Amino acid sequence: MHHILKSISAIFHPLVMPIAGVIFYFAKTPRFIDREVIWAKLVSLSILTIILPILLYFLLKTLGKVESIYLRNTKERIIPLFLNAIVIIMVTQKILRPDPYIELYYFFVGILISTIACLILVIFKFKASIHMIAISGLFMFFIALSIHFSININGTLAIMCIITGAVATSRLHLKAHTYPELIMGMFVGLFPQLVLVTKWL
Repeated sequence: MHHILKSISAIFHPLVMPIAGVIFYFAKTPRFIDREVIWAKLVSLSILTIILPILLYFLLKTLGKVESIYLRNTKERIIPLFLNAIVIIMVTQKILRPDPYIELYYFFVGILISTIACLILVIFKFKASIHMIAISGLFMFFIALSIHFSININGTLAIMCIITGAVATSRLHLKAHTYPELIMGMFVGLFPQLVLVTKWL
């Protein structure tokens, strides 16, 4: 069971959640989008939101700014969160403009707000769960898309409920977070997406 829960934390890592949202959007949108455009967006986003953060992590580790990829204390989280906020701003300015990707644009604006909120919390020595921020924001985005496109994805939403619970259980089992940190993470991830839905729904 330990290995299963540890694997859940790895599989549903926060770095993967933004690109998962983009893939889901392109799979469900009723609008016609050229396949080459989709692949170009996915490659660009993968480089910026997955590969670049990994490279920045190794740079920070080399410089002695972080000790491990788990970022176990609040001090270690400040620089990575700040750099991630810059990356998300780049995404909203260069790759996903409001027209014609208004849903994805506000999805990433929500991610940016959650990142900044998490950064403020760590400055005040509170370690909200980034895993819960990511999965909760993605879950809310899925719900909003199902309403926006009038599609029945009840099965997907049920699976997302299970995954969210599994991620929370995993973080508790690994002693990475406390209950308040998980609850705060869920709130920080879900609330910005919920508020921004009014911009495009």
